[in-house]
Amino acid sequence: MRILNRNLLLLALFIFVLVHTKINAQQNTVKVACIGDSVTAGYLLANSKTESYPSQLQILLGNKFEVQNFGHSGATLLKKGSKPYYKTEECAKAIAYKPDIAIIHLGLNDTDPRNWPNYREDFNADYSWIIDTLKKQNPKVKIYICRMTPIFNEHNRFKSGTRDWFWQIQEHISEIAAANDVKLIDLHEKLYNRPDLFPDALHPIKEGAAILAQTVYENISQNFGGLKLGAVFSDNMILQREKPIVIYGNANGGSKVEVLFDNQKEIVTTNEYGKWKAVFPAMKSGGTHQIKISSDKKSIVLKNILIGDIWFCSGQSNMAFPLKNAENGTSVIKNAQSNTTLRLFNFEVLQETDEKAWDSTVLEKTNQLQYFSGKWKVCDSISAKNFSAIAFYFGQNITREENVPIGLIEVAIGGSPIESWIDRYTLEHDDKVVDLLTNWRKSDFIMPWVRSRADENLKNAVNPKQRHPYAPSYNYEAGITHFTEFPIKGFLWYQGESNAHNIELYEHLMPVMVQSWRKAWGASLPFYYVQLSSIDRPSWPSFRDMQNRIQKEIPNSGMAVSMDLGDSTNVHPIRKKQIGDRLALLALKYTYGKNITANGPAVLKAIQKGDAILVSFSNAKQLQTADKKELIGFELVTEKGNRMECKAEIVNNQVKITIPKTQKIKTVFYAWKPYTKANLVNEENLPCSTFQTEVISSNTN
Repeated sequence: MRILNRNLLLLALFIFVLVHTKINAQQNTVKVACIGDSVTAGYLLANSKTESYPSQLQILLGNKFEVQNFGHSGATLLKKGSKPYYKTEECAKAIAYKPDIAIIHLGLNDTDPRNWPNYREDFNADYSWIIDTLKKQNPKVKIYICRMTPIFNEHNRFKSGTRDWFWQIQEHISEIAAANDVKLIDLHEKLYNRPDLFPDALHPIKEGAAILAQTVYENISQNFGGLKLGAVFSDNMILQREKPIVIYGNANGGSKVEVLFDNQKEIVTTNEYGKWKAVFPAMKSGGTHQIKISSDKKSIVLKNILIGDIWFCSGQSNMAFPLKNAENGTSVIKNAQSNTTLRLFNFEVLQETDEKAWDSTVLEKTNQLQYFSGKWKVCDSISAKNFSAIAFYFGQNITREENVPIGLIEVAIGGSPIESWIDRYTLEHDDKVVDLLTNWRKSDFIMPWVRSRADENLKNAVNPKQRHPYAPSYNYEAGITHFTEFPIKGFLWYQGESNAHNIELYEHLMPVMVQSWRKAWGASLPFYYVQLSSIDRPSWPSFRDMQNRIQKEIPNSGMAVSMDLGDSTNVHPIRKKQIGDRLALLALKYTYGKNITANGPAVLKAIQKGDAILVSFSNAKQLQTADKKELIGFELVTEKGNRMECKAEIVNNQVKITIPKTQKIKTVFYAWKPYTKANLVNEENLPCSTFQTEVISSNTN
């Protein structure tokens, strides 16, 4: 009997300990409530219980946390909305759960025309209600509200209102976080450039949910992976002179980051998103420098740094055209021995867009925006040979003339259309091209060759939304964004071959792109570009004329003519030095203030006097021909639209064209053949651009 009683007592004691251990464990567990709509609930996922972002967040946080999913598909934040979250069973359960941490992601369904247009004034108050209610249940609750995940342009209501209301709601969410003193998590930033993860333009697949979980985990834990620098920082780099020097990167939240620049020291603290930035006073060029960045027992040392000017060089294959393939490139490379004042950053591509199908690894990395990689190198025979020939010659000129170090950043993709270089937000808000973001591989706005080459590269793709460097906004997202916080001197651009089929579209998009880049860098930086060369493609004269005109529409821009250096059958002419030299002249005159001639003759007007047309030009102290032979390249267009060859000569520093008295001439064309040998230049041997100008009649004989 005694033994039985003792056993019962031991059993009771065991049960008591077990129960209280479980209670204590529960009390020590941090309860996390994920409140939201279908994105939180895991709509479209094969198994929402394991693949939704709350489920994946549980794995990241570990067993000291208990994560519960209180997502309800279709729910609105607005109480008067089409399906108010506050009326749902999930809302009641979330409040009763008394969470220690609450993650609220609502607002997507409020973009519905039944909701935002009618009840937008209630949004802030309704959001504050759910925050206050959670606080009443647990005054110590830590609340995070979230900037919404993206809604992409193929959503059926995108252009009819959702696009605009979405961004209005995003602004309200930021206001609400500040007004209620709660944390703000940005669930938009890391997914906005991943449309491949959103099959229906609204709901992410498992990989997208993993990015959401990782983002929430980082915000809760403040573990952002430790000390890292932006991709632009490496040994041998150049920092922009005469502008504040900015060193930036990531580290764990709240970490102290010490940045030692020579003998100057800055200590900064990372913000709640793991980002930090140290700013040093502007410096003039001179000397070699070193930077040491330290945080949490980790240090990064950057050596052999110069202060000078940095030019960002971008475009398609003629910008990417390497020095080794240019005319006389081999001999130039041999002489490029350790030019210590010229530094090259070639953001090289993972896979060329040549005529072959990409494998699964390349496809996956392309989707993940891991298409570019590179670092700064001292210019020598090895680094120069694969670098842009045009940029190299430009840099050589500026280094020599200005006697300052020059850094050149090359981000260029053969065959890439201009749409791929413009940011997503800009394209989304441009009703002319917004649909390209979805249907670019079938759109006539995109050149057939571009579409067919992309189709060839993507033959093995299984994701219908597979990314590609020809896709709208891709090169901006995968390439440009790595440099926009980094101060630079200006831009060089050579692109257009893959847009020459639609001149009007390019005339619209090029100013849009320039504005997009300048906004990203926060400055109206100089923008110098190359006109298309000369080749037997019928639209190119009109395209060159458009490029010539558009420089007047883009402030602080200039164009280098290249048509006299073309090749009738090859889209990649090899005479690149002359183009680099012409770009350098533009920069030296308009950016560096040199008193030089940088432009060829520019037509002013054409006046008919009797049986002659006199064409006058600016930028021409002395008109002449490049080869000292007969002037060629002029044509006349009659009122009936007939084109006719004509004889032209230089008289009194004007071009005189004799015409038959029976003809009524409407327009003068110059260099209007796809491949032209037009030869009008000025005293500096700089060529006149392709142009057309209307003829003005005069009664003066």
